[in-house]
Amino acid sequence: MKLAEISIKRPSLVIVLFTILTLGGLLSYSMMGYELIPKFETNMVTISTVYPGASPSEVETSVTRKIEDAVGSLENVKKVESSSYESLSVIMIQLNTGADVNYALNDAQRKVNAILGDLPDDVEAPSLNKFSLDDLPIMTMSFSSDKLNNKELYDLLDKKIEPIFSRVNGVAQVDLVGGQEREIQVSIDEKKLQGYGLSIGDVQQVILSSNLDFPTGSLKSRTSKSTIRLSGKYKSTQEMNNLVISNKNGAQVRLSDVATVFDTQKDVEKIARFNQLPTILMQVKKQSDANAVAVSESVQKTVGQVMKNYEAQGLKIKIVDDSTDFTLEAADHVIFDLFLAVILVAVVMLLFLHNIRNAFIVMVSIPVSLIATVIGMYLMGYTLNLMSLLGLSLVVGILVDDAIVVLEN
Repeated sequence: MKLAEISIKRPSLVIVLFTILTLGGLLSYSMMGYELIPKFETNMVTISTVYPGASPSEVETSVTRKIEDAVGSLENVKKVESSSYESLSVIMIQLNTGADVNYALNDAQRKVNAILGDLPDDVEAPSLNKFSLDDLPIMTMSFSSDKLNNKELYDLLDKKIEPIFSRVNGVAQVDLVGGQEREIQVSIDEKKLQGYGLSIGDVQQVILSSNLDFPTGSLKSRTSKSTIRLSGKYKSTQEMNNLVISNKNGAQVRLSDVATVFDTQKDVEKIARFNQLPTILMQVKKQSDANAVAVSESVQKTVGQVMKNYEAQGLKIKIVDDSTDFTLEAADHVIFDLFLAVILVAVVMLLFLHNIRNAFIVMVSIPVSLIATVIGMYLMGYTLNLMSLLGLSLVVGILVDDAIVVLEN
């Protein structure tokens, strides 16, 4: 029995079937995520290594070549490019088409970890990354305050507000751009240091070894158990000034005798401005499987709560950029075009076929078919983006042809 014959002889079955497909399509549509463009990843793995204070030639010989030799045995490698800058080594590994980027990233991580002991002691741990659109921020916010200076505002954002946004459901990472981070600087007088017979290395070692905070054991009794910690971290610049760096023959040499301690800020590396005024920007990145629109709505709710909780500090938050606005606008335009196409097709069918019943059949069959398609898109993990919505727009023409052929037969 053909499908058309079943539909004619058993209309109730067909009506129930398409009602179920329509309801399932509407439910799937409400559960699908919005994105500007579909997910894709480039076949590229980047290894970045920071070697503070090293010249480009030293970075090349001590870091870049060793990492290049380690990752040279990776599978499916098409090309390896490396660049050595002052204090920075960058190695880009281009993979063959069809290679698994995640597997290559894990394999490269294992090989780099195996040579960490061969790298200089001052080298920071290499950072391995793959490029993905999920690494781009979906929202950028501007923070300012009428009552806090730049340093106090940065400390507030770094220690209290940034963790709040990091805990929002669907947020993968939060980055701060601009502002001045607090830094304790020790300015050493070279002549005084030589007069006491000390070196910069001696002062550095004493400062680092004295700024410690670690557990030393526990104390048990019949009714309780207490943990004992050695709290040795500096709490003020005065404590650092009183630090004894040398004790030869009973003569104590304190840090204040050979140096001056300043409570200041780090050198400015990034400057952020909003409406021509200095500000601190916060960039929010979503998780790879999160709905960008839902994450944006959750972040906006959190913005209102944070402004209310920190009203005493004069905190002001403004959303500088929200990529989901353009995503929703583009999706709404495409959906509007879909409905417009259906209506125009129905009007054209009415004018040329001179039959309201046939025009109505075409006008109903197109949206029902499109809505049923959403079920398959949801089950296959697709999202509503420009490409998928464009495909739905193009398939309207195919549905019109099929509807006309069925009507003519």
